[in-house]
Order: sequence, then C-alpha cells, then structure tokens
Amino acid sequence: MDIERLDIPDLLLLRPRRFADDRGFFVETWRRDRLQAVGVGDFVQDNMSFSNEPGTLRGLHYQRTPHAQAKLVCVLTGSILDVAVDVRRGSPTYWRHVKVELSAQDGAQLFVPVGFLHGFITREPDTRVAYKVSDYYAADCDAAVRWDDPDLGIDWGVARDRAILSPKDAGAPAFADFDTPFVYGPGAAA
Repeated sequence: MDIERLDIPDLLLLRPRRFADDRGFFVETWRRDRLQAVGVGDFVQDNMSFSNEPGTLRGLHYQRTPHAQAKLVCVLTGSILDVAVDVRRGSPTYWRHVKVELSAQDGAQLFVPVGFLHGFITREPDTRVAYKVSDYYAADCDAAVRWDDPDLGIDWGVARDRAILSPKDAGAPAFADFDTPFVYGPGAAA
C-alpha cells in the first residue's frame, strides 16, 4: 500500500495495491499493522451511502466528543470529490481544506482524522461510498457546518442551486457560528 501525506499532513491518501488478472482484481483494503504504523487507528463501525444523482452533496459533517470520529473513506462505485477541513484549534492548518478525487476505478482511500469537517459530492450516478469510523454513531454528537460557507471558500464544482442536499445539510450553521470542540497537539483526542 502506498501512503501519501497531503497538504495537511495528518490527512493521508492510501493507494492499496491491486492484483489483477483476466477475472478482475483483488485488493487488501485494510490492514491494521501497516496502517497503525502511520497513525491510523482502529475502527468500530462501517458505513455506506448510495447516491442516485451526480451533484449529491453530503457534508460538512463531524461528530463531537466524546464520540468524535476518524474516517477511512473509499468509493465502491462511481466517483466523488472528497473534502476535509481542519478545525483543530491551534493547528497550523486551521481553516484550510484539502480536496481529493476518489473513484471506484482508482481505488484510493482518504484517511480523515478526528478534528476535521468532512464532506463529499458525487460526480457520477449510482455512487456508493464506504467508510470506516473510529467511534459509533451518536445522534446527540452529530453536527454539520454549512457546505458553501464563504469563509471556507470550497469550490465544489457545482452551483449552489444545483447541489442535491439533505434538510440537515441545507440548514447547517455558518462556519462563523461553529465553536470547534477539537484541539491540535499532543494529548488531543484521536
């Protein structure tokens, strides 16, 4: 597995090796010993989303402590533009975001640690996204920040009136109203 640190070094782009033949391919998508060696911890829950239409936007989501979540994201069918925003108070990359194209064809995965807002927009019809999370879903800790907030300046590649949103995402609060529960540095929640 090739592992690349992105512009925000705590974000990792993982490229599992594919072993292909005339039948298709085999890939090892998760291996605890290798990933723990680069700071990717254990996961307790697997999630999957399916989006019918291109332009379906899910995000920017996070889960507050004590149930904050790291995520390992991959695309099973279709493709997405995946976005992570550093919201760890005191981080040298606070407010910055990284965008990564993920597709079933490419097979790359994005590791998003605790302390980041996360979201994606689908690029193709019938897109399935799978992601492992480091803590269980907790409705009382689930939250979002507005996907198109001008303070964040994320170019999603879609006009505001063309994005397909859930009511939760359409009504998410502005970044200026977001009081981050995350802190950067040693001893911070992982």
